[in-house]
Amino acid sequence: MVVSKIVETLIGPKKQWRQYKARVKQLPESYRTAIEALERYLMYFGGAGDGVAIFQDLIDLFEQSAANGTPIREIVGEDPVEFIELFARNYPQGQWVVRERNRLTAAIERAAGEDAGKKRAV
Repeated sequence: MVVSKIVETLIGPKKQWRQYKARVKQLPESYRTAIEALERYLMYFGGAGDGVAIFQDLIDLFEQSAANGTPIREIVGEDPVEFIELFARNYPQGQWVVRERNRLTAAIERAAGEDAGKKRAV
C-alpha cells in the first residue's frame, strides 16, 4: 500500500501533465501559442507552485475562450505579464519563491534575535 501511494504521487502529476499538454495541442494555433508562452513564463519565474492545478485552470480558461471565440487580448488584457502574475497569485501554496522568501525572512528574524516562533502563512 505504501508503494502504491509513492507510485501515485510520482505518476499522478505526470499523467495530469500529459493530459494538460494533450489539451493544449487541441487548441487553435493562436490560443496554443499564447498558453505556451504563459506556461513558459510560469515555469521560469516560479509561478507554477501548485503543480498541475494552475495549468489545468489555465487550459480550462483557454478552451472556454476558444469555444466562445474570445479574442486573446480579452483574455490576457494589454499586459500579459500582469495577467499571468495575477492569475498565479491564486496558487501560492507551492511557489518556491514564496517558500524562499519566508525562509529568508525567518532566517533574518532568527539572526536578529526576533520572535521566529510565529508561523508565517505560505
